[in-house]
Amino acid sequence: MKDTKKDLAAPKLTVKELERLLSAEFPHMFNAQGGYGIEEVWFGGSRVRKRFNERSLRPGGTIAGTTMMTLADFAPYVAILASIGWVPLAVTTNLTINFLKKPAQRDLFAEARLLKLGKRLAVAEVAIRSDGQEELVAHATSTYSIPPRG
Repeated sequence: MKDTKKDLAAPKLTVKELERLLSAEFPHMFNAQGGYGIEEVWFGGSRVRKRFNERSLRPGGTIAGTTMMTLADFAPYVAILASIGWVPLAVTTNLTINFLKKPAQRDLFAEARLLKLGKRLAVAEVAIRSDGQEELVAHATSTYSIPPRG
């Protein structure tokens, strides 16, 4: 994906602010045992991590598709919140994922880039890679519905 981070406005929420808010709103997922973390945010994007855990493996020794799907859903959510501020009721309306390569048994990183950020809808592209590897293990697109604010 093209790096346009420097050309855009500053995010409305920082990594620290997002971590605090997500821990309070989604304690069942965003906690030390969940393994999800936010590496970086910018206006229009994010980079998130899923720490490797053997419980994420499926038969054949590969990381389960559900783990990658969760990461593909989490990355745009973080990018949207970082870009527009705290709107926890933004919801996924569509998620399409292509599994491209067997991921290595290591951390996964997802980078989300918002293709459209409107008042009511956001569309994102997500690239997922195994830690230390350039080749994509999965590619996703998603659409989020943003509730009216105010």
